[in-house]
Amino acid sequence: MADQRNSTRQRLIHSALELFATQGVTETTTKQIAELAEVNEVTLFRQFGNKNGLLLAVIEEAAVFTQLGQTLVRQASETGSLGDIYEALSAYATACLQALEAVPAVVRSVVGESGQYPAENRAALGKGFTQANRYVADYFARVIEQGQLQTHLPAEKLASLLNGMLLGYAVIEFTSEFHELWKNREDFLETVVTLFLNGAFSSASQLSFRSVSLVKPESSSSAVLSDLSASLVHKILQQAKKVGLQDYAIAYVLFGAGLSPLEIISLHHRHYISDASQQLLQIAQGSRQVPVNQWILGKRYGSYTRNPLTQWLKSRKDNQSSLFVGNDDQPLTEAGLRQRWQRWTEGLFTPEGQPPTIAQAHQTWCVELLMRGVSLDDLQLLTGYDRATLQPYAQRAKEKTALEQAIRLDQKP
Repeated sequence: MADQRNSTRQRLIHSALELFATQGVTETTTKQIAELAEVNEVTLFRQFGNKNGLLLAVIEEAAVFTQLGQTLVRQASETGSLGDIYEALSAYATACLQALEAVPAVVRSVVGESGQYPAENRAALGKGFTQANRYVADYFARVIEQGQLQTHLPAEKLASLLNGMLLGYAVIEFTSEFHELWKNREDFLETVVTLFLNGAFSSASQLSFRSVSLVKPESSSSAVLSDLSASLVHKILQQAKKVGLQDYAIAYVLFGAGLSPLEIISLHHRHYISDASQQLLQIAQGSRQVPVNQWILGKRYGSYTRNPLTQWLKSRKDNQSSLFVGNDDQPLTEAGLRQRWQRWTEGLFTPEGQPPTIAQAHQTWCVELLMRGVSLDDLQLLTGYDRATLQPYAQRAKEKTALEQAIRLDQKP
């Protein structure tokens, strides 16, 4: 009996969706929906109360926001790194847009006819959006509670911001043509998720374009850093080299210049400054310059005129102004960069048994510079961080220096 009720419910929802898409919500009657579903109109009223209730069910099930949101909440308990959060939100945003793109006529109808809806219809729409938003808010609440993200906005506001962006994209795409707001859906998603995470989760007192990870580094002196060992870094570089010239160059910049993913994908040819005695990168989001070091954790990677970066630039056959490109010869995206990192680090683990994260490349660079004699004041200028933020790096550098000294003592006769 329950299966029969579910079957009837689904037929009514699918019939309503079909009619809403072809003739609009306002012009569709409950009698038409019942006839198409091959049920009595009384059954429709028994299942949904009225057309407003049926519209709410269509919104919930056609856009599958509920299922997507529940999946997102489950991921909160499984998330092990900020990179995982980035991937989870990217997957959620992609799936939401795919669901909306499956019913573009319904979106157009809802937007175009909203002014004609009675208060009950608008209430149904509002309730549907609120329910969809709740799951995403639950996800943000969990990752914030776990300490993985820092924000001055409540979880509900963050969820509303993200879902508002996604719905806005759908409205523009389905109601207009030939705009140049973004290249395609992937371009929109990459921009939104990157901007959302690097903006909504930045500290108001230390807001900057710096993106070591998806949040600023911990400013507490007790923050735990996870810089990578020399042997692990060299393995990552070697695995990147096996993939190709560009991958080797990107890995070289990550560990040799300490740039964040956002800074790397923002680099253009004009930001690269090099001669026989130096190799610098101009940070696109500010006035800082950083050196690209040849020496990385005790091993030299070429010279100023011949190294992984210069070899990649000499091999370029495309006309892109970006320093790094994706597989489609378009500017490299942050998602594309993270996918490359996963490929380089496949099968590699830290002493804690975790896969290396891309944020650890920057942490490793900071600690190495301090160990090689760069002062905390100079590192402030190179990174744009304040002294409080850099204190954990200084402490980690002291710990590693002390360990190296103890090892050298044991090696003396």
